[in-house]
Amino acid sequence: MYGYETRVRMTEADQYQQMTLTGVLNQFQDCSIFHSEDRGVGMSFLESRKRMWVLSSWKIVINRYPKMAERIRVETWPYAFGKMTGSRNFRMLDGQGEVLAYADSFWVYMNTERARPCRLDEDVSGAYEINPKLDMEYEDGHIMLPEGMREEEPFSVIRHQLDVNHHVNNGQYVLMAAEYLPEDFQISQMRAEYRKSAKLDDRICPKVAVDGRGATVALDDPEGKPYAVIEFR
Repeated sequence: MYGYETRVRMTEADQYQQMTLTGVLNQFQDCSIFHSEDRGVGMSFLESRKRMWVLSSWKIVINRYPKMAERIRVETWPYAFGKMTGSRNFRMLDGQGEVLAYADSFWVYMNTERARPCRLDEDVSGAYEINPKLDMEYEDGHIMLPEGMREEEPFSVIRHQLDVNHHVNNGQYVLMAAEYLPEDFQISQMRAEYRKSAKLDDRICPKVAVDGRGATVALDDPEGKPYAVIEFR
């Protein structure tokens, strides 16, 4: 298991002085990056081999959003590797060790020259210690799109939404989708599936469905194929 201690920054907090879902997501994403870097199989190492990890999907469950300046601990660990994939858990704890949030994620190992999944290198998977999977409810299958989703105004990807790979950052899709939630919607669970990468100036065509259980947002290309699908509960 890998982890670090930190505090909730003002830049991660909302108008109610509590960490946002995006703040939780970014902490989890950063923790996985730091883990790889500290194990010697980080971004520069993978770039030298024309390889990268691509997040395919994840589920985040929130028990409580920590307050601004609150001390927290963020942890992550892989619990399984496939021939071309990896599965990783996350959790966020408060100063008393209570679980604030936790997550499951599924990653695909990619050949960046061919833009295709490839066999996982043994020295990459071997750099991590495998720990038991978190006791949580795991999802089986894709997010189902409701019928009769309403179409919203399309928009273009702008520079600040890109990550180091020149694709839209995983958290940015969630921010885009959250714009269509009712104003008083309190997110306790989020699932996201990433189908393909959007790049600078790509047009995103949102489709939204809101019901008594939550909301589903599909962020499509102009041909109706999703870049990402996000479900909020």
